Amino acid sequence: MSKTTRIEPCLQFVKELQEVGGVDLKKCYQCATCSVACPMSPAENPYPRKEMIWAQWGLKDRLLNDIDIWLCHNCGTCSDLCPRGAKPGDLLGALRNMTYRKLVPPAAIGKWMSSPKYLPILAGIPAVIWAIIWMIRASITGSFFPVTEEGQVIYGLLFPGDFTIDPLFGLTAIFVMICFALGIKNMIDGFKESVPQTFVIGYKKPSLKDAIIDTIRYDILQHSRFKNCVDKPEDEERVKGHQILFYGFLACFIVTSIVAVTHWGGKVISILAPIGHTPMPLWHPVKVLANVGAILLLTGLTLLTRRRLNADTGKSVSSYYDWYLLGVIWAVTLTGIGAQVFRLAAAAHLAYFTYYMHLVSVFMLIAYLPWSKLGHLVYRTTALIYARYVGRLPIGEKLIDDDKIFVL
Repeated sequence: MSKTTRIEPCLQFVKELQEVGGVDLKKCYQCATCSVACPMSPAENPYPRKEMIWAQWGLKDRLLNDIDIWLCHNCGTCSDLCPRGAKPGDLLGALRNMTYRKLVPPAAIGKWMSSPKYLPILAGIPAVIWAIIWMIRASITGSFFPVTEEGQVIYGLLFPGDFTIDPLFGLTAIFVMICFALGIKNMIDGFKESVPQTFVIGYKKPSLKDAIIDTIRYDILQHSRFKNCVDKPEDEERVKGHQILFYGFLACFIVTSIVAVTHWGGKVISILAPIGHTPMPLWHPVKVLANVGAILLLTGLTLLTRRRLNADTGKSVSSYYDWYLLGVIWAVTLTGIGAQVFRLAAAAHLAYFTYYMHLVSVFMLIAYLPWSKLGHLVYRTTALIYARYVGRLPIGEKLIDDDKIFVL
């Protein structure tokens, strides 16, 4: 006797999905061209065909617990080849956008991230916080644009790390980590109910440790899956831009970590204090790494922005989530570079205002991370690890275990 499945569609979910990028999903007539063309889709339960019909039916729970929306790397091949213009790639991107909103509370932030009309709120919160700090510190120093006796601009005079930057961003980071931990738990709970464990005969199930190591080594550092999505010249630019941007972020993260650890560690171990003392001279190794990171960010942003503009003239259309992320990273990068240039030029008014804008944009990048597209750094990595762990990998991907290679 065949098994009966009860379908409970959510029409409101369909409307919300169309609002965040899945506007053409109803054009799909299930020809399966998308799944056949996708270089990443597994042979067992391939995507994105099933996601298209689930979306048309409004199967909210299935879609929000679907690991395949994260395994897709949005190369756009499926959208380019779709005979009906249903844009399957855009639908999977829209599903990820929807998931950002639903994974963790508070729901208000997820809602604010979904539309440009809420941008004044997102920017206004840190703008007010840092403006208040600026005014309080100015009343203490006696100037809104303080300089040393030698005329040097030192941002610590107005925004001291011990009393403003470190406590505020430290609490923000803790909040973000708690939200990500909750989001990861919700994701894995959903995957356990929806993802079958399928292994190649002879392939030994990897340990969680091995799955994590291989994901970081191949999927993150080498961008191996991104490279499998290359189908046309613009795809190569996308992979290159994404990888360069990733290493730019990594360089800036290392610099920030060194400064924080040596600053606070120097209060206990005095020998560490000089290492992270700011402002650093341009020849300081940490400063060199910071400037290299800035150059990588500029290069990666240029490549990805150009590709995004070109994509919008074709069959794929960028969502607000795409442009919000690029815009915030541009703001962080340009204000960071500008703050350094104006400080060295001793242009106090421009320097402090630019640094203020840098603090606002960095807050927007970090504080809203679990609800923004950049959250895929955590969510997609979680999905990739789980996929390796249960054996849900693309056709042709090599699995390495005990020096034996098995090909799906």
